[in-house]
Amino acid sequence: MTTAKTLLEIKDLVKYFPVYSRGIILKKVVGSVHAVDHISFTVNEGETVGLVGESGCGKTTTGRLIIYLEKATQGEILFKGENILNTFKKGKKEEKLALRRSIQMVFQSPYASLDPRMTVYDIISEPFKIHKHVPSDEWKNKVYELLGLVGLEPYHAERYPHEFSGGQRQRICIARAIAVNPKFIIADEPVSSLDVSIRAQILNLLMDLQKKLGMSYLYISHDLSSVRQISHRVLVMYLGEFVETASSEELFDHPVHPYTRALISAVPIPDPKRKTKIILLPGEVPSAINPPSGCRFHPRCPYAQKICSEEKPLLEKVHANHYVSCHFSEKFLHNA
Repeated sequence: MTTAKTLLEIKDLVKYFPVYSRGIILKKVVGSVHAVDHISFTVNEGETVGLVGESGCGKTTTGRLIIYLEKATQGEILFKGENILNTFKKGKKEEKLALRRSIQMVFQSPYASLDPRMTVYDIISEPFKIHKHVPSDEWKNKVYELLGLVGLEPYHAERYPHEFSGGQRQRICIARAIAVNPKFIIADEPVSSLDVSIRAQILNLLMDLQKKLGMSYLYISHDLSSVRQISHRVLVMYLGEFVETASSEELFDHPVHPYTRALISAVPIPDPKRKTKIILLPGEVPSAINPPSGCRFHPRCPYAQKICSEEKPLLEKVHANHYVSCHFSEKFLHNA
């Protein structure tokens, strides 16, 4: 049995956004938003890692840091063993373009991420102009090939984005992303704005492309049903930190952290005869500007004790490839 190679490795990644005081001329930094706070994880070749959590927990910021749309405050991002943050900061233009070809992103809204003034042909062929990896006399055939890969027809190349449905637009976005033959794609809630029936089609498309092209995904979503369908491993994020990580099967069958249990309990089950108990969390997500001491989940946790507000729990192993950040993980593990 061969062990999968690590494609992407995140080490102690941090992103703080400064908060300024109000002022017309002079502004002072009075605090910072702890968007991403010392997270570490890996993505292997051919693997899909799901990143889940409530809105505002830092999922999208994590993806934007990896692709360098946001600059990290601290940490390392290794792609094939190379620190890509150094490359983006100090590397040559050719090195930066090579990284851009290797790492692509599919954005949440297929309506906002396509230029309404460009035809589909122009949108998909634009990467060819920038990266110059496809000869100009092959552009037309390559665009048609990419359209076929995502389930569209050649005649769609001459149309504009407003002539397509949401699902078709997301297929165009995916075609644009794979136009440069990437090894890693960050899919930032790619089905959240689509109808339920269309979501399944897009998820199946992503899985088919993974098999054909051998890509890896970081799949960001708050929809745990789609995460379970597409992901091999799942990272659960709360207020900028990981609270639980495990294989998809292990996490959904045996969730340990109270936050993970609450998220999974809210997933609809397509069986009207089966009764489920939804866990309602009290209060609201605390401010990321002034996160709680100790365990960040303790103000909303029904099982919180004094130690939870005083000491930060470590992300510790509770089972094979299953890690939980909770002082009482052993207790919850037996009840999982």
